[in-house]
Amino acid sequence: MTNGGPRRYKQVARAQAQERTRDALLDAADEEFYEGRWPKASLEVLARRAGVTKQTLLRHFGSKEGLMLHMLVRGATKVHDQRWSTPTGDIGGAVENLLDHYEEWGERSLRIGAWLDSEPSMLAMFSRAAREVHYNWVEYAFRPWLEHLKGQARARRLAALIALCDVQTWWLFSHDLKLERSEIHAILVDLIERLLVEDPAG
Repeated sequence: MTNGGPRRYKQVARAQAQERTRDALLDAADEEFYEGRWPKASLEVLARRAGVTKQTLLRHFGSKEGLMLHMLVRGATKVHDQRWSTPTGDIGGAVENLLDHYEEWGERSLRIGAWLDSEPSMLAMFSRAAREVHYNWVEYAFRPWLEHLKGQARARRLAALIALCDVQTWWLFSHDLKLERSEIHAILVDLIERLLVEDPAG
């Protein structure tokens, strides 16, 4: 065989197995965290859910906190990639992207906000980073309507967009008012269009 032969094959297979183990541990952490069981989840429980030993978990992540950090970073990477696939200058497309995101991540985001007392330092940092991602996304998605505004007019317009596109707004429509996705989409598009075509000096 070429390119290293059997030895190379074993190295690749070992690396793939290690990656599957890491993914299984991260998936287990994700489930425990977002189901609200994280504070009481032991290393043994997390490892058992992933089908590995406690020693394997520690070898990969060093500690329970290390596992949580990697789990949060993995989630943040997925969120960033999904959010930044949104079209710029397309209100309907931006709202579609937003609803896709919240249907997958919205409830999880709200749970993080409710957990700041259990893991204050790390989750507070993560929560601030998540808010920053949201603010940057709003500026990116609606940039054609914001770039000509200055000072207070721009700040007010941006603040209104951030509120309209916030996870709490989605939760109110989808869970409290129990509206269908198509209705939420129509409402948000209508509100955003009204906001963006309004005279900022008015």
